[in-house]
Amino acid sequence: MAAIPDQQSSHESYHEKRQNTVTVLDERRRAALAEIDDAPFSWFHVKVCLVAGVGFFTDAYDIFAINIAATMLGYVYGHTSNQLSSNQSLGIKVATPVGNLVGQLVFGWLADIVGRKRMYGVELMVMIIATFGQALAGQAPAVSIIGVIVVWRFVMGVGIGGDYPLSAIISSEFAATRSRGRLMTAVFAAQGWGQFAAALVGIIIVQAYKNAILEAPFPCIVPVDYTWRLLIGLGCVPGVIALYFRLTIPETPRFTMDIERNVAQATADIENVLTSGKHVDDENAPVQRVTAPRATAADFRAYFGQWKNMKILIGTAYSWFALDIAFYGLGLNSSIILTAINFGNPTGVKTSSLYVYQNLYNICVGNLILSVAGLIPGYWVSFLFIDSWGRKPIQLMGFIMLTILFIIMGFAYDVLNASTSGKNAFVFLYCLTNFFQNFGPNTTTFVIPGEAFPTRYRSTGYGISAATGKLGAVISQVGFAQLINIGGPNQFVKHIMEIFAAFMLTGIFSTLLIPETKQRTLENISNEEQEGYITGASAKASS
Repeated sequence: MAAIPDQQSSHESYHEKRQNTVTVLDERRRAALAEIDDAPFSWFHVKVCLVAGVGFFTDAYDIFAINIAATMLGYVYGHTSNQLSSNQSLGIKVATPVGNLVGQLVFGWLADIVGRKRMYGVELMVMIIATFGQALAGQAPAVSIIGVIVVWRFVMGVGIGGDYPLSAIISSEFAATRSRGRLMTAVFAAQGWGQFAAALVGIIIVQAYKNAILEAPFPCIVPVDYTWRLLIGLGCVPGVIALYFRLTIPETPRFTMDIERNVAQATADIENVLTSGKHVDDENAPVQRVTAPRATAADFRAYFGQWKNMKILIGTAYSWFALDIAFYGLGLNSSIILTAINFGNPTGVKTSSLYVYQNLYNICVGNLILSVAGLIPGYWVSFLFIDSWGRKPIQLMGFIMLTILFIIMGFAYDVLNASTSGKNAFVFLYCLTNFFQNFGPNTTTFVIPGEAFPTRYRSTGYGISAATGKLGAVISQVGFAQLINIGGPNQFVKHIMEIFAAFMLTGIFSTLLIPETKQRTLENISNEEQEGYITGASAKASS
């Protein structure tokens, strides 16, 4: 009987030891997270920004180059007035956002399951292959080249869609709290330079083929066929350059810690990454898995079943949806809108080679002006203010300004279109909408979902938000194509602007559901208690 107290004491001692181990691991986790959150800005942060940014540069180039290429394709393969039919134009423009939607959901989910690092680079390979495939697309009796391009653009869209959650989450999880907004904005700002590059490359290619176009009989099929293939195909070059660096980027310590539940490895990773920028994986090192909240269907329902969490997902998703209605409605159709107001239209005979050259050149220049005058400045003004003023005020201000601008552009459209000065004013207002999209919800809808959810659902929640945005882009493109010519060619533009204004107004209200995330740690934003987050640990270390 005397052994019973000894056994009880031994059992209590073992229990206390286990509890002490759990407490130590929980403290190590919080200390490791604090080390990331308080880390000084380093070369590694610059590397993350550049590697992720090159992807977004490529994304924007590939998406918006079609704006120019669609006109070129019209001359080569258009059967009606040397233009693509409305359905052909819709197909090649809407295929990419549809692919984006699929890619954002699938890659967003996979990044939370198998890891950010394992998926990073895969989406870039998909983009590179699909871009190359478009440039080499051909026609056959059984298949139209437009159909082939549509398929390749869908595949490319899947890759681009995957880039959104992966780049956003990787830059968010490696960033220090005080500069996280600027790091993520710098990554996203590469989108503006991608749109600029598409227009600039377009100008260079059209100029390079100027003599060939002028000497060719109308509609200059052979030289124009070269131009669109080069314009699209060159989009894979920056992706190829970035691929190696994406494949070698380390796993984020937050994934290792909270999803793989390996606190020791994550702690070592933080020390290695922040000092040398390299990840050291010792296969023989002992592994001790901790017990912590895990991503399951039941846990997902429990977390998002709470209104305080669900309202954030609704706010991020609908805000992105409302924004993309206008952003893609304008961005993929800027050439049509500029043509509608006869801004920079050629003056020659429409059936001459000179007209073809002038038209292609003017469309490229028009897109270049729009990106320089509105898109690029908007991104970088956001960069300056996002960590001081905050995400929520920028998004609210952006939606309010966009509502006002679209109301003016819609209801004053006929007056503005009646004179040269009025048309110039319309283009100025158009540039302002580009500016306040980027110094506004286009930037913040990218940043906030990358911060607002716990690590185990961060990429999934981001993917849902981004995919909802792309649903808006698809609806916008289909609606634009069906509505634009009601009452005559391009006669419905003013009413489309009014519709955009209505969606911008709804974005103001969805923004109210979103928390302010500036200068807050990712764990604090997640609405989960961090002390006692780890509730257990494996009894034995396993290798």
